[in-house]
Amino acid sequence: MLSSDKNVENIAQLIEVLKHYLGLQTEYVKLDMIDKVVRLVTAAALAIVFILVIAACLTYLSFALAFWLATYTGTALAFLIISLLYLLLFILFIIFRKPWIEKPLVRFLAGLLLSK
Repeated sequence: MLSSDKNVENIAQLIEVLKHYLGLQTEYVKLDMIDKVVRLVTAAALAIVFILVIAACLTYLSFALAFWLATYTGTALAFLIISLLYLLLFILFIIFRKPWIEKPLVRFLAGLLLSK
């Protein structure tokens, strides 16, 4: 009888340890997901700030280039040349979107979300 009571006590203790372990594992998964979400939101915020700064710089540079070209070609033609350059850049991004945008983004997100 004594050994049976000891076995029941050991099993109860094992169940308690298992419950505690599962609770800790659940907490770890929650913290890991929070870490990954925070990294993703931080990366998105940095990307937005970077895009806004680059857009502002390109706007000012475009106007500067257009006004510089206007001295040689006229104002309307200078702005037309700049808009054609942006159209060409847009077409290049459409053509090369997989190697320039999709693949690096997939690699970044996979590295961020699948890291241990």
